[in-house]
Amino acid sequence: MSANVSNTACLDTEPLERILASMPNAGPNDLVPILQQVQKAYGYLPKPILMAVSDRTGISASQIYGVATFYEQFYLEPHGRHTVRCCRGTACHVKGGPNIIKTLKRKLGIEPGETTEDMRYTFETVACLGTCFLAPAMMVNNDYYGHLNAGKIKGILERYT
Repeated sequence: MSANVSNTACLDTEPLERILASMPNAGPNDLVPILQQVQKAYGYLPKPILMAVSDRTGISASQIYGVATFYEQFYLEPHGRHTVRCCRGTACHVKGGPNIIKTLKRKLGIEPGETTEDMRYTFETVACLGTCFLAPAMMVNNDYYGHLNAGKIKGILERYT
């Protein structure tokens, strides 16, 4: 076993083994699906697991990190159970988006890009949610919320325990 793989000692490698066993001839063209499955299994992309992916597939660590950091869907740090995404696009900005972001920061007690200590929420701002007709808008996981005002935020967040 290589030195990189031994760094996985504190992580359960069984999910990784199942993922790689399902793709015995995995190569660079399989990298995105591998990373998606790893993130689904671990909640994020742990460095020791990525190094094990590199060792097992022969895909260079730099290529793996290049893909993992290029796509916004991938997280290199632990991520909350619920992802709150607030739109900062033009339509949302004009219709009060900055106040929604300010309210979310206050209610969650974190800044965009951070995760609450209890791992309940990760808060992100995004350039556009593609829902200008709902401005100002946000998402929690895959659920959209629109025509927001500060008074609606608490009730929305309470739905996600």
